[in-house]
Amino acid sequence: MITCDVPLLGFCAYGSGIGKTTLLTSLIPVLTARGLNLSVIKHAHHTFDIDHPGKDSYRIREAGAVQTMLGSRRRWALMTEMSRISDREDDLRLAELLPHMDTALVDLILVEGFKQEPIPKIEIFRPALHKPLLATTDPHVIAVATDGPAPTTLPQLDLNDPHAIADFVQAWLAQQQNSLKIVSTQRP
Repeated sequence: MITCDVPLLGFCAYGSGIGKTTLLTSLIPVLTARGLNLSVIKHAHHTFDIDHPGKDSYRIREAGAVQTMLGSRRRWALMTEMSRISDREDDLRLAELLPHMDTALVDLILVEGFKQEPIPKIEIFRPALHKPLLATTDPHVIAVATDGPAPTTLPQLDLNDPHAIADFVQAWLAQQQNSLKIVSTQRP
């Protein structure tokens, strides 16, 4: 199991295009309106770029910088060009990315993708797509967000009701926080 200073909750699906990002973009505003501070780690399967040609930071990165940090009074971002320091062929693991998150700022880290990682997850499942249900083989799936019946005894959440999913997430988070309190009070 991956450890972190704050709870991690994954959102996974059998493949892409099933609605993980759509669910998160509707769920995040509900959770933040309820007072939670959230961070998100999203898995990308392909080469991606958050910078744009012609921008100074893009030019600096393209010139050979391993890391480029952008900062303003409103936000900052750090980009690390892994191809300059590693010839690895595999994707970064969640455990390699987590140390870069500032857990002091948040109550919960939502993880999109990373379906193979051993963290608690809510699976997005659409029966009409005829894809396998990951929950049948992944013991880390704790609930299924679906737009139809799913062949599982796990809690089934209405994929189209972000408030109901937020209720589930908050109840789960409260349980995690209570577990952390029990562990911390038992330490010498």
